[in-house]
Amino acid sequence: MNPALEQIRFQTRRHFLRHSAAGIGGIALQGMMAKDLARGASPARPTNPLAVKAPHFAAKAKRVIYLHMTGSPPNLDMFDYKPALAKYDGKDCPDEFLAGKTFAFTTGVPKLLKSPRKWSRHGEAGMWMSDAIPHFHGIADEICVVHSMHTDQFNHAPAELLVYTGSPRAGRPSMGSWATYGLGSENENLPGFVVLISSGVQPNGGKASFGSGFLPSVYQGVQCRSQGDPVLYSSNPAGMDRGLRRKTLDALADLNRLQMEEMGHPETLTRIAQYELAFRMQTSVPEVMDISRESAKTLEAYGARPGEASLANNCLLARRLVESGVRFVQLFDWGWDFHGTREESGITAGLTDKCATMDKPIAALLRDLKERGLLDETLVVWGGEFGRTPFREGRTASSTILGRDHFPDAFTMWMAGGGIKAGFEYGKSDELGFSVAENPVHIHDLQATILHQLGMAHEQLTYRFQGRDFRLTDVHGEVVKDILA
Repeated sequence: MNPALEQIRFQTRRHFLRHSAAGIGGIALQGMMAKDLARGASPARPTNPLAVKAPHFAAKAKRVIYLHMTGSPPNLDMFDYKPALAKYDGKDCPDEFLAGKTFAFTTGVPKLLKSPRKWSRHGEAGMWMSDAIPHFHGIADEICVVHSMHTDQFNHAPAELLVYTGSPRAGRPSMGSWATYGLGSENENLPGFVVLISSGVQPNGGKASFGSGFLPSVYQGVQCRSQGDPVLYSSNPAGMDRGLRRKTLDALADLNRLQMEEMGHPETLTRIAQYELAFRMQTSVPEVMDISRESAKTLEAYGARPGEASLANNCLLARRLVESGVRFVQLFDWGWDFHGTREESGITAGLTDKCATMDKPIAALLRDLKERGLLDETLVVWGGEFGRTPFREGRTASSTILGRDHFPDAFTMWMAGGGIKAGFEYGKSDELGFSVAENPVHIHDLQATILHQLGMAHEQLTYRFQGRDFRLTDVHGEVVKDILA
């Protein structure tokens, strides 16, 4: 059986016309091959899919560090001060705020809940912040706080997938994959898109939150670890040295090139690129992931400890990675689902303890980037997948532990560096925090703004799949120009 003939036999007429030498696809392929040949490439030696590509226009940011607090922090107890809630604390939530709404765990008529935190103003703009995030008080002049975020989803996995892939269902490429697809990577010895996970749990959307979807798999996020082998399965097995590994990869590359010439499948190019990148990573990744090379002063600033797995270590690694040319670094930190069903998920002691693992290293990250001259060209994003309710979570009505339910209609995120206004607040929620009162920003608007700062027009960054052009923002999204410096 000839695999190539079998492939052709099962093709539809549409596939045949698209891929035949006489078809439009063939003409386009000839044009692309001519450009590659002019650069010295050939079908036997294809170009690197992660090679640096020009943006659509001049970029303000070269790279992104996205800090995702998995589970979604209680914005009303950290950034969005609502003194009016104190007046109505313990009273029934008005029907107008409940009508037509569905909540994850709350039924009936819940009680309004004031923030138990102490609040104060910080920075030149006088931003309100609670005592839960004391280290953030010192970076108020570096961040742009958006109080008017909203989303379409109120459960974790769909909401997280919407943030990162533009769809609440698995299968679409993630934001980091789109960024590396559009721009490539600045360091050929490191992945363009790196994922770091702390608190021991994968993100709610699973690997789909950093997957490549229908883009070539070379653009998927590579998960690195601060404890043990930096990348799983990248070390040589027993009995194989680096020289033998090189010979093995050369043989595999020859076989893959033969398959590429015969079958013409683009994923074969990805396979070659991935094997070669993995080989280079064997020496480059351990070096960049070794935070013991940092000074004692830097380790103390972050609260990082070499050899451990923590958000602090990952924040320091994020700086090392972007400093080394990684395009997109995604940090996921589990444990921000503050329902109040147990002490550690309450918005008093539980929130204090969780924030103690987060605000110090993130504040240190911003200062470190700024001191090294990296913040201007590095866009830092912080937030969760949605917000929390202005009322008590229904299951805790008779508990002494205070918590809040999921809430998609109004929440807070912040950005810093990368051409974003510093020391600035944008948008407002209403006096009780139930809805956006001024300058709404949808998740698709956030995505469009991030791509814009990277020099990409979100309407133009597309990939044809199953007969249509897809993009991160689907058919939505507007750049939030008012927050651009």
